Amino acid sequence: MTIEEVLDKHQDRLLAVPGVTGMGVGERAGQPVLVVMVAAITPELRAGIPASLEGYPVEIEASGEIHAL
Repeated sequence: MTIEEVLDKHQDRLLAVPGVTGMGVGERAGQPVLVVMVAAITPELRAGIPASLEGYPVEIEASGEIHAL
């Protein structure tokens, strides 16, 4: 399964977690990663977001609040 397919499969569930503001695909050390953007990194969010999904690592990034313009 491609990383994009994994993102599509899990995106709705992760976006429903309070504090999650977005998701995307990134790269760390030349390897693809799933990026979960959150308003602020908290112990509760760290505990509720898996370290990997279907073999792809998950990175948590603090993005702050995101508002549509």
